[in-house]
Amino acid sequence: NTNYDSWQKEFKESQSENPELEDLRKKMYTFDLPEDLEEQLIKSLPEKDTATRNLSGVVMQKIGELIPGVVGGSADLDPSTKTFLKAFPAVQSGSYEGRNFHFGIREHAMGSVNNGIALYGGFIPFGSTFLVFSDYMRPALRLAAMMGIQHINVFTHDSIYVGEDGPTHQPVEQVNALRLIPNMTVLRPADGYETALCWAMALRNHKGPSSLILTRQTVAELERPDDLTYNDVQKGSYVIAAEKSNPVQVAIMTSGSEVENSIKAKELLEENGYSTRVISIPSKEIFDKQDDGYRRKILPEELKALVVVEAGTGVGWSTYFDIPLLKITIERFGASAPFKVLQEKYGFTVEQLAERIEK
Repeated sequence: NTNYDSWQKEFKESQSENPELEDLRKKMYTFDLPEDLEEQLIKSLPEKDTATRNLSGVVMQKIGELIPGVVGGSADLDPSTKTFLKAFPAVQSGSYEGRNFHFGIREHAMGSVNNGIALYGGFIPFGSTFLVFSDYMRPALRLAAMMGIQHINVFTHDSIYVGEDGPTHQPVEQVNALRLIPNMTVLRPADGYETALCWAMALRNHKGPSSLILTRQTVAELERPDDLTYNDVQKGSYVIAAEKSNPVQVAIMTSGSEVENSIKAKELLEENGYSTRVISIPSKEIFDKQDDGYRRKILPEELKALVVVEAGTGVGWSTYFDIPLLKITIERFGASAPFKVLQEKYGFTVEQLAERIEK
């Protein structure tokens, strides 16, 4: 074919005449990521307590600087999802050099467009909206998972703690609905440190879609064991707050914004004589893939009880190694009220968690 041969000739000439551009193309098509990606993303974090959606927004600016293939946008929600790459323009009619897409209120189309971008190669696409609207994207997300393509979703406003928007906008079942999709990696970070590492996990996952689940409300930056490594967190689950005495009796397994209150509830339980550890589980799917040796390290044989604390449905959560299980989850829709009021009405305050676990 004359047109094909002409195009190939022009392309090869362009490769030799533009070595820097050719080097960039090769890096994009081989998903070349910085070796110190995790460290650089953690260093970019602000030194203040804020919502994980804000922390993600800061991390994304560093990602835009480090990884030229990252492109994407939101379903008309950039001011809320914090996903606009500020150093780059938006793609628009007649101007295609930008890296930000204004998808409009078209969640299903956004997911489908990003699938196409991923299939073309060289790019790592992302899309964002409120978690409750992930339902509109489900066919596109299932196809991404079936095809095993890298497609990153940034879902914010992740629980009933959205607050006054009310039950229509408060996700209850969506986190576990995403976990039900085979080959979908769901990442629900507790604070800035986990947000940075969850972004790194999504960027390194080239064999399927990833969904970051982020808060609207402020969360505290949490203390961690001194010997904790990035690899521990990236196994999907780790001990964030160890028991003060042996043998350990209770393990609280929790994610996202619920980790903070679970750690405070642990302190009350320890005061009442119950040796307790808190396990942060940023990714249930990744933890479930670990071998029994690692899972036994997290959930030792001497445990008398396993407690799951998550502000969403408990469907999909089951015990490990036949440890007696208590689920502190939400099995009804949300309500319109400030998030602190909802926390108390739905039984997620520090005192309520400790009391229920003790009973």
